[in-house]
Amino acid sequence: MAVNVIKPGLATTVQDLGRPGYYHLGIPLSGAMDQLSLTAANLLVGNPAGAAALEAVFLGPELEFQQDAMVAVTGAEMPPKVDGVEQPGWTAFRVKKGQVLSFGFLKKGARAYIAISGGIDVPVVLGSRSTYALGALGGFNGRKLEPGDVLPVGQGATVAEGRVLAENLRRGPGNPAELRMVPGLYWHRITEGAGKAFFEDIWKVAPEADRIGYRFKAGRVLDFVPREPPFGAGSDPSNIVDAPYPYGSVQVPSGTEPIVLHRDAVSGGGYFMIGTVVSADMDLIGQLQPHTPTRFVPVTMDQALAARAERKATLAAITAALE
Repeated sequence: MAVNVIKPGLATTVQDLGRPGYYHLGIPLSGAMDQLSLTAANLLVGNPAGAAALEAVFLGPELEFQQDAMVAVTGAEMPPKVDGVEQPGWTAFRVKKGQVLSFGFLKKGARAYIAISGGIDVPVVLGSRSTYALGALGGFNGRKLEPGDVLPVGQGATVAEGRVLAENLRRGPGNPAELRMVPGLYWHRITEGAGKAFFEDIWKVAPEADRIGYRFKAGRVLDFVPREPPFGAGSDPSNIVDAPYPYGSVQVPSGTEPIVLHRDAVSGGGYFMIGTVVSADMDLIGQLQPHTPTRFVPVTMDQALAARAERKATLAAITAALE
C-alpha cells in the first residue's frame, strides 16, 4: 500500500519515538515532538505505539490513498477531512482507496500526528524511522515531504472504526503554558534577583521555535555574578567551557532569551544551562505556537521524578483504553 503526497503541508515529516543511544556521537534522538499524541494516534488505528507516523506543523498535508486504510489524527486541533468531509480528531476513521485526506485551518496547538494503519514503512536507520532533517537522516529520504512523494505503508491490523480516546486522557498546554524546570549546574552563575525574575516573568514563544529548540522572549534580562572567565569559555558571561547538553536544557545566550533544546538538538556546546525542563513536559513544548505566554516553574528532582511517573501512568491508561 502507498499514499501519494499531493501537497506536503508546511513541514511534514515521518516520525516515530526516536533513535536513542547515539547522542554521544552527535546524532540526536529526533522522533515526535509530542510523543504522547503520536502514541495515541498509533494505538487508535491498531499500530504499535512506536510505529512511524506523520508529524504536520501548523499546516496539514493533502494525501491520496491507494488502498483502504484506518487513520487517526491527534495532537493539534487541525480538523482532518476525507474528500472535504470533516472527521473527528482523536478518533479512528476510514479512508477508502482513491479518497483524499486534507486538513482545515489550525485552531489550537502546533503539531498534528497522522497515523495510518500499518505505519509509514520507510527504511529503519539506526533503529528508527524518524526524520533528522539537519543530518538528512531517516524518514522519507532524510527530509520533509514534497509534492509527488509516494509514502509506503505497511500491512495494518483490523480495528473498529470510531474508536476514540477520551478527553481526560489527552494532554495539552494551558494558558499560560507552564513548563516545570529543575535548576541546573550553572544556576550559580546568575544573581539571586535574576533567578527570582526568571520564574516570575511571563515569557512568550518566539518565532524561532523548531525541532532543534524553542526560543522564548519578553522576559527580563538575566544579571550574572561577576567572574574571571575560565580559559576557553569566551568573554560573554553566558559562555562556558564546552559541555554536553541534556534534552530539555535551557540555555540563555547573553542572558536575554531562553532556548529549550528539543528532539533534534545538538549534543554539546559553549552556552551555560540555567536548568532543564522535566521530561514529562517536553510533549507540551511541541504544541506551543509562536507568541504563546509561558511560565517556567521551579521543581525539585523528586517532583520531576513524580511528574515522570504520572506521565507513565497516563500512557498506561491510554494503552489500556485502546487495547
